[in-house]
Amino acid sequence: MKTTDFSKVAQVYDRNPFRFEKLEMDMDVRNFINNHPKSTYKLLDLACGTGIYLQHQLSSFKNYNMDWYGLDASQDMLDKAKEKLEDVVFNHGRAENMPYEDETFDIITNYYAFHHFTEKEKVLDDIHRVLKKNGVYKLHNINIYGMKNWWLYHYFPAALLEDYKRFWTHEVIFRELSLRGFEVKTECIYQMEHIKAADYIGHIENRDISVLTLIADEEYNQGFNRMKYDLKRNPEHKILNDFSEMVCIAEKK
Repeated sequence: MKTTDFSKVAQVYDRNPFRFEKLEMDMDVRNFINNHPKSTYKLLDLACGTGIYLQHQLSSFKNYNMDWYGLDASQDMLDKAKEKLEDVVFNHGRAENMPYEDETFDIITNYYAFHHFTEKEKVLDDIHRVLKKNGVYKLHNINIYGMKNWWLYHYFPAALLEDYKRFWTHEVIFRELSLRGFEVKTECIYQMEHIKAADYIGHIENRDISVLTLIADEEYNQGFNRMKYDLKRNPEHKILNDFSEMVCIAEKK
């Protein structure tokens, strides 16, 4: 599978407003804390990127005794995160071989990043290693197998083919976590609607969505021109769009 060069994406990553939509307290983390009372908790945001998730959660959990950590394979993304956050221990490293001792963390979160891991089985092995007993791993990602009419695939069909190479199905994720001794619960959330293409052209111009960096420039330009043509003909042009997200909660037993 191809991999995104985040040294190129880092400078424009935070310009995309959809990354900041619906930011709120992570209720799965709060539920874990409520069900596992301790004096302090260690949380690792795996593949933390520019620190968007951590920035909001630090504010949401300011009344809790939390030690925050972030790990990412891209130094450029980490540099952006460090500009925002002082109360987080950031480390540069790969998810397949994390620079932490066994049973370090109570909670590991992993948002919109699992598909980037090239050795997913090793990643799950290392998550199991660094997670404490009864600790929880939360994987939150888009579920591409339930969103073949996503607006991005409408204009860039080559992106769907690339994503098939990068994403596991939710059934495979459930099975692989279960095989490693996790108690797993998975939920897939789906929605379908008509959307205005004009609301999404900025995402294309920014080209920070990872799969758009993987398709050929010719395919990217063809899709971009199709969108611009649709909007030239009708600025209110709408397309059918479906979207699915998967939330997987895995507790180490």
